[in-house]
Amino acid sequence: MQALNGRKVAILATDGFEQVELTEPRDKLAQAGAQVEIISPKTGEIKAWKFTDWGESVPVDRSLDEARPEDYDLLVLPGGQINPDKLRTEPKAVDFVRNFCGSGKPVAAICHGPWMLVEAGVVQGRRVTSWPSLRTDLSNAGAQWVDEQVVEDGNIVTSRKPDDLPAFIEKAAEKTMHAASRAA
Repeated sequence: MQALNGRKVAILATDGFEQVELTEPRDKLAQAGAQVEIISPKTGEIKAWKFTDWGESVPVDRSLDEARPEDYDLLVLPGGQINPDKLRTEPKAVDFVRNFCGSGKPVAAICHGPWMLVEAGVVQGRRVTSWPSLRTDLSNAGAQWVDEQVVEDGNIVTSRKPDDLPAFIEKAAEKTMHAASRAA
């Protein structure tokens, strides 16, 4: 994996995120040298969904009220059906995603995470993937949905499911380093 020393990563989530889709990117990106922060509309802790039942809780590093897209080099949107469904009803969360996408910096969304991209209005004309049940939502929002492990279109990286995490994390790290080298 690319060395991410000096890079800041925001993971936007709330209760009901798919546990491995937050913890694995958090841990792997931090191991590569990035400073990773969990951003949420709530403070304290958020609770994971672990495949079929509630999982562990993780601490929130920064509330959405305190977070600014310009402070980060990469935005990660984990899935889990509950998490993005709750987040897309939070105007501040939708604005955060829309502003981040508009900055040109990389945004990586997996599983149900691309629902946030639909809500932010940033998938029109983009090639994306997701959990299969989002296919119609993404297509209706103007995206070209494909069934591939990892899809890159401009600054957006998408993947389908937990099995895709290694390729998803690698591509997100690669995009972050390329974006940082262009900005330097």
